[in-house]
Amino acid sequence: MSIGIARMEDTGTKQPAFGQLTSAVAVGVLAADPLLRTGLLSALRGQPGVRLVDGNQASVLVAVTDNIRTLPYLVGDAARHARLVLVADPPQPGDLWAAIESGLIVFVPRKEASTERLRRAISDAHQGRGHLPPEQLGQMLQGLARLHREVLVPNDLTPTGLSSREVTVLRLLADGQDTAEIAAEMAYSERTVKNILHKLTSRLGLRNRTHAVSYALRHGLI
Repeated sequence: MSIGIARMEDTGTKQPAFGQLTSAVAVGVLAADPLLRTGLLSALRGQPGVRLVDGNQASVLVAVTDNIRTLPYLVGDAARHARLVLVADPPQPGDLWAAIESGLIVFVPRKEASTERLRRAISDAHQGRGHLPPEQLGQMLQGLARLHREVLVPNDLTPTGLSSREVTVLRLLADGQDTAEIAAEMAYSERTVKNILHKLTSRLGLRNRTHAVSYALRHGLI
């Protein structure tokens, strides 16, 4: 049955070509068009390493859409806990950001969406290996550079969501310095350093300085 996605028929290959996986990945399938969703389910059902589940139980979502701007509505709350494999035509830069906000990990151009390609994409997403075609990757990097230049730098922010001052204070705390030593190195008053830490811990819901350093290290912020 043709569903408008290239080569979605079962290839008959049951070798786990994508597999370092030791258990099946819980995969949810999303499509606004019921025929597309039925075709995707048919193509993935019974594939090695794939266990089809409802979207709210999935660790990886495979979504097909003709309008990427509607993706947040299609994915909904599942974006909070699932990684997204998107099958679509090449997006415009603004559409790409909408997909990233919905949890995009792997983008598969519609013309490349064979069953085998989707299986690899599911494996990559499950293991946190992102993939974008070169053109879309270039768009994303240009967008990040523009965001850094036009939004982050004028507001003294970094891509981590922390200000440059907060990053410096956390790094010096991680090096074992106390607030007096940090103040001397940054040419601030000790009260300013304490205020920076207070605002940071309050904003992130952290208990104390030790918790702040631990959080920053754990999340790769410093």
